[in-house]
Amino acid sequence: MKSSAALAILTSALVVSEAATTKSATSGISNQIESATNTGPIGAGASGPGVIRAQILLDRAGFSPGEIDGQYGGDLKIAIIGFQENHGLNPTGAIDLKMWQLLSKDRLPLLKTYTILAADVKGPFTSIPKDVQEQAKLKAMGYESKEELIAEKFHGSPKMMAALNTSAKFEPGEKIVVPNVRLQTRGSASRVIVSKSKRTVSAVASNGKVLAQYPATIGGPHDPLPIGSWKVTVVQRNPWFNYNPERFWNSSPKDAKATLPPGPNNPAGVVWIGLTKEHYGIHGTPEPGQIRHTESAGCIRLTNWDAADLAPMLRPGTPVILEE
Repeated sequence: MKSSAALAILTSALVVSEAATTKSATSGISNQIESATNTGPIGAGASGPGVIRAQILLDRAGFSPGEIDGQYGGDLKIAIIGFQENHGLNPTGAIDLKMWQLLSKDRLPLLKTYTILAADVKGPFTSIPKDVQEQAKLKAMGYESKEELIAEKFHGSPKMMAALNTSAKFEPGEKIVVPNVRLQTRGSASRVIVSKSKRTVSAVASNGKVLAQYPATIGGPHDPLPIGSWKVTVVQRNPWFNYNPERFWNSSPKDAKATLPPGPNNPAGVVWIGLTKEHYGIHGTPEPGQIRHTESAGCIRLTNWDAADLAPMLRPGTPVILEE
């Protein structure tokens, strides 16, 4: 969670009139983001329009920064390093003029105007209880709010989306400004590499090219990553989650097994990619802002949108290498 002071700084850096916001996605906020730090360095401690610009461009280039939030953090740093390594640059973790020049070959607008659909606000939206047995009683583990749904749709944090749209009520027909993330087919992966040290998941083509790289939560002291070579067994969308307390080090001995319904707030998120290592897989998460900041019960967590991006590149039998 960002402090209120940090949000205030971000909001003041991005705010424009409502008229400019709804008139065009290429004016107002977009101009601030594109011009604020066109060639200026982006490194530790950076925040604001220049960081959002970098996050959007890296997202579209296939080097996911996790949540687009306008803050330089570990997810953005590893995305920058991945891009630099893939383009023969010095992997410093900071964006310099040469990297800006490469990123800026992408000429699409960085932000766009989006008209909120009735489906975006229809719901039902449900507060997800913390108790697993109560979760099992739900019909679905959907979004908790329309703001959460819309933020995930455009790979952004709810706070960043609110900062971009300070007057928005998020009602059907309303025009808001959103990151112009590009959904595209990246091709088939010949293998997936999960790096424990980098905390990344990379889809690699047969020619060795990195098709996409994602920040990931990977195991922890209690459930270390099972180093070795495995294979994909299944790619399942909107999975049910079978909760077994015996597989969780921090579960209560009083807990009973439970089957949790599908949805973006399901513990496995919107995609489950099963591995030949029993009980292990790559999957989405209900907490995209916590990627790389917490530990998992052995599995490999991505943001929901990154898991959905990876899924079409895989098939049963695709090799998955888990390395140090």
